[in-house]
Amino acid sequence: MSLKKAILNSLFKNNQTKSLIKEFYYPELGPGMMWEKCQEIITSKGGTVYLNTKVNQIYHQNNHIQKISFQQENQTFDLQADYFISSMPVTALVLRLEPSAPSPVLQAARSLKYRDFLIVALIIDAVDLFPDNWIYIHSPEFQVGRIQNFKNWSPAMVPDSGKTCLGMEYFCSQGDKVWSMSDRELIDIASQEIVALGLLLNREKIEDATVIRQLKAYPVYDEEYRQHLQVLQYYLKTFDNLQTVGRNGMHHYNNQDHSMLTGLLAARNIMGEKNDLWEVNTERSYYEEFVIKPEKTQIAITG
Repeated sequence: MSLKKAILNSLFKNNQTKSLIKEFYYPELGPGMMWEKCQEIITSKGGTVYLNTKVNQIYHQNNHIQKISFQQENQTFDLQADYFISSMPVTALVLRLEPSAPSPVLQAARSLKYRDFLIVALIIDAVDLFPDNWIYIHSPEFQVGRIQNFKNWSPAMVPDSGKTCLGMEYFCSQGDKVWSMSDRELIDIASQEIVALGLLLNREKIEDATVIRQLKAYPVYDEEYRQHLQVLQYYLKTFDNLQTVGRNGMHHYNNQDHSMLTGLLAARNIMGEKNDLWEVNTERSYYEEFVIKPEKTQIAITG
């Protein structure tokens, strides 16, 4: 959409662009509540959710996934299922197949790139600092790329109403200068930058801080990614009981809505529908309600 059209839509209340969202529901304690609820529902229906678990191998034969081998601490287990849904990075999925995928597929998997991410959460002795939910920082003078104001998403995100929690987000790559810094160094840089940006008068107001790191947070769209992803896509479609979902599972930079939609459509496929998950993106309309009759089917979901 052109800038002119976006402005006209805004002025005349004729906006049909999904990215210009005016209001939405936000979980009181953040999006993690959705996955806690999901775990609760699965457990209540007799399913099992394994946390802090690593997938070691994915065994297949005749285009059919037979089982996965996974590890919890020092113990290794095998899990068999009728269907498998994966939200783990598609590159990791392919590299864990046993027998190994064909050489061109392995090469394509090794060629896809990711951008990693870390966030420095600053607890600040201030009731309110700015009205925005987040602010993007584009100046090359600063290393921070985006600042989250968690209390503006939901007051419950900051239990003490007299405090503010800001998330200083740094986009980096594993092994680079920013990623390799110690937590203490990162907290120091974030504290300096929030003051230099004029969003906080002095760093003495910062009472506490912590650092959280996330590998493969963003799929990289370089000039070759489409051809590499197409190789993986065609190969993975040959498996009759495997579907990949989500941003990393499909190497698609979709928003959270559409990432979750791929999971919903994957469930529909198991019930007999023929949805092409690779067609789901930010331009596609989607359903909000559907009914599925329960079946006694074993499903393994990895992420």
